[in-house]
Amino acid sequence: MAQAANNRPTHEIVADLERTLGDPMEGDGPFSFASIVAHEEREELPPGATELAREWGFPQFLVPRAFGGRLNNLEEVFVLTRSLARRNLTVAVMFGSALLGVNPVWLWGDEEQRRRVADGLLAGELACFAVSEPDHGSDLQGNATTALAEGDTFVLTGEKWPVGNATRGRFVTVFATVEGRGQTLLLVDKEQLEPGSWSNHPFVRTAGLRGHDLSGIVFDGARVPRGAVLGRNGAGLVEVLKALQITRTAIGALSIGTMDSVLRIGLQYAHERSLYGTEIYQLPVIRRHLVHAHLDLLIAECTALPVARALSVAPSRLSMWSSVVKYLVPVIGEEVIQDMARVLGARSYLREGVASGIFQKLQRDHAIASIFEGTTHVNLHNIAAQLPNLAPHAQDAQSGGEDVLEALFDWSAEAPAWQPAHHVLQLTNAVEDEITRGWNDAVAEAARIAAECLEPAEAADLAKVLDAFGSRRAVFYTRLAAAPSDAASVAGQDHAAEHCVHHAAASCLYTWLHTFRSVHGAPSTTGWLILALQRLLQRLEPATELAPDYLPEIEYAMDESLKTPYRFSVGFFKEAAGR
Repeated sequence: MAQAANNRPTHEIVADLERTLGDPMEGDGPFSFASIVAHEEREELPPGATELAREWGFPQFLVPRAFGGRLNNLEEVFVLTRSLARRNLTVAVMFGSALLGVNPVWLWGDEEQRRRVADGLLAGELACFAVSEPDHGSDLQGNATTALAEGDTFVLTGEKWPVGNATRGRFVTVFATVEGRGQTLLLVDKEQLEPGSWSNHPFVRTAGLRGHDLSGIVFDGARVPRGAVLGRNGAGLVEVLKALQITRTAIGALSIGTMDSVLRIGLQYAHERSLYGTEIYQLPVIRRHLVHAHLDLLIAECTALPVARALSVAPSRLSMWSSVVKYLVPVIGEEVIQDMARVLGARSYLREGVASGIFQKLQRDHAIASIFEGTTHVNLHNIAAQLPNLAPHAQDAQSGGEDVLEALFDWSAEAPAWQPAHHVLQLTNAVEDEITRGWNDAVAEAARIAAECLEPAEAADLAKVLDAFGSRRAVFYTRLAAAPSDAASVAGQDHAAEHCVHHAAASCLYTWLHTFRSVHGAPSTTGWLILALQRLLQRLEPATELAPDYLPEIEYAMDESLKTPYRFSVGFFKEAAGR
């Protein structure tokens, strides 16, 4: 099987994976929709699917280069996971659960722990993150699993459920209370445990992700070496919160991959299905659903990819930014799925027919995205708790930060390599948020470009939507600075959700400025940006209308993207501007 060289650019590596997995709409290979749906009925993965991903080398992208793998940065993992997820979310979640389990090893493990886990993953082993318990869920303070010191070992007792890869995984990162020291992460290697000292629960029956190993593990006096501690005794809670920042961000790839598939299915169906003497794409309400879905996907991409890059550019910002992605992108994904269900009508409910009946599986599978790694409410609470510190500075002039923004949003350059280091991850953003604080400077730069390069009508439309956002955000952050809301209140959750919209709007603007504002000295198309900002404004002011002059442009981009089995992306507009 062809392997991508370490020095190849990310887009070439992704293209290689895409070719290997094949077009899911065609054939009967392990990543074809036909095969996936057929085996979904038996609650199993298609034979050869996991093997094909492993043969291509996907597990190597779970191991940083420093430890012998091919993982260069989180953006790389993100886009590769998107490619898996747009075919089979279950396989993507399997590898994602493994990444969640081993990230604490890369961040806090010693040389021997890292070597052993790296060797195992590269040989095809899986890992898991055993934190949740049946009676406590996400209440980490209620953790009841204990590790009692006895000689040169810990005696581990407790039950973890539900846990992804708990049965198939060899390595288990366990959140336990060490006697006299407090909550601690332990690296448990099942191959080192005494027979009978542990057991697995059966797989949990779920609405989606059928065939995924969502099970549990019970430790009954299992002896693990004292050297199993990851990092420092008693620091487990902090380590969990920091490690989750990475995988919360990566979950955005699951949603965007799903959006890509359902949009492709809905758009193709709209062109193929005829009613009243014409294809249903010609019906205004159908086109509206499709345009909204396309814009939402572009917004999600602009929001999530820079945060993935932030792990190696500005990791101390991930406390807030990862929660923005984890809340907003899955919520957008759910709405895109609903829009495409309306396009498909009754066929969205069938387990056969259009695209082999994959839509209903995509819909069920994606429901997990808003639940694991912290539910929607948990992430909104994290954002709301930080807004009192950020709001007073949201309107301040940006002092520095330009280099950070360029590294986050200029996608023409590869993201820097990730050097795993736990101390650069923080529990809060403090007062730092370049994405929010740079808004006024970005608007001024956009106005300069518009005056010099855009047609008057286009410049006016851009100025209008930027002014609308600017006025709303000024009132929003000024009020929050004067009267902060309780993070646990309904108002606090609503304020956090609005902050996410402002973050996304800024992300779309920065993407245009840093990556797509010029090709050979000329500005790239601006219609997508105007429409994306108007679409986001609809979340705050539902009466906002999309400018009709730019709809043909976005529809053309959809149709052209449909012709390739690769993906829908903002990158289309950069390429179009260069032609």
